[in-house]
Amino acid sequence: MNDPRIAFIGGSGLYQMEGLTDVDRIDVETPFGNPSDRIVLGTVEGARVAFLPRHGVGHRFSPTLVPNRANVYALKSLGVERIVSISAVGSLQESVRPLDMVVPDQLIDRTRSRVSTFFDDGIVAHVGFADPYCPVLSDVLTETASTTSTVHSGGAYVVIEGPQFSTRAESEIYRSWGASVIGMTALPEAKLAREAEMCYATLALVTDYDTWHDAEADVSVEVVVASLKKNVAHAQQVLRALVSKVLPQRACDCASALKNAIITDEEHISAAARDRMSLIVGRYVRVPERSHP
Repeated sequence: MNDPRIAFIGGSGLYQMEGLTDVDRIDVETPFGNPSDRIVLGTVEGARVAFLPRHGVGHRFSPTLVPNRANVYALKSLGVERIVSISAVGSLQESVRPLDMVVPDQLIDRTRSRVSTFFDDGIVAHVGFADPYCPVLSDVLTETASTTSTVHSGGAYVVIEGPQFSTRAESEIYRSWGASVIGMTALPEAKLAREAEMCYATLALVTDYDTWHDAEADVSVEVVVASLKKNVAHAQQVLRALVSKVLPQRACDCASALKNAIITDEEHISAAARDRMSLIVGRYVRVPERSHP
């Protein structure tokens, strides 16, 4: 069976992908620890796909403790080239209503306690991140989602550390910045995907109006779960339909994001660093040959 070329990372309320056949569940070891859960491989619309629940089945990992590096590395090791992230978010704009979907094109990083790079020990790279989402994958995702729900194309997604929700003052500040939605995921996933030269897009499921709206209830787990039960069904439809619309060949710059980005002199990259990062940098840095007994 062919390797999966697209993966879905499910967020709160979306812990499995429906409609898969020929299902395998595999454990993947990485230099960055274990992924959030076993990776599910299956076939839908004639194509092999991968699915990973971001918080683990049963929602065991808080946003801060999600093993993002292991998740992205594991998916890349399976041959995945594109990641579609599903995230529950709050709205920061009146026009973006609960049960709507948003495919953002920008990110604002308000996290504080998360490792956001693969390049942290012995090898340094600075990738471009001006446009954090793959425009091609995002366009296809928007087109697909528009057949099932109200979809907003573009907008900035504010990623906060959590696990607490925002104060009213914070919510108003983010609104003043013109951001569209707020949530606790997408970063560092998007940064890691860019470093791994993988396309990345987010399907944001709007569940509430955060804490700024005078006429609506403040965000809470109860409010979020109630909305998720309604729009997760639409999200499942979008994921299944998206698979057949993604072209085999990538027509974007994501696949060469590391070209000219590695700044460390190759002579100063240790064998250990080369070995640990071979999956990520193998196209650009010579890696040591493994000896066989």
